[in-house]
Amino acid sequence: MNKTISLLIDSEPIDVSWEDNTSVSALKKRAEDGLTIKMRKYGGFEQVGSLGTSLPSNDVNMKTEPGDICLYSSNQIVVFYGSNTWDYTKLGHINLSIEELQSLLGEEAVTLVLELKDK
Repeated sequence: MNKTISLLIDSEPIDVSWEDNTSVSALKKRAEDGLTIKMRKYGGFEQVGSLGTSLPSNDVNMKTEPGDICLYSSNQIVVFYGSNTWDYTKLGHINLSIEELQSLLGEEAVTLVLELKDK
């Protein structure tokens, strides 16, 4: 049976369109037993948290959009509620409005939980 990654932000289920790349495949393996990531607000436009391990990356210089989920420095996950230009590997995109993202991610700290679920 095929599995996908489910994302909870502060216990709220979030609809994500995941990329098809080696980074997401590795993240899926890490999420098999559940993965909790403590995030912190950074720069007024993103939440950043350590994965506790490195994933394969395919960084490209990109301009992120609100809702983008990216891998930074191979070992950090970044969720954007604003935009930034830097070298990232795109992991996915949260399907919410800018207002919903700012409400969800604008706190000083949030908790991400990644788990596998049936498609």
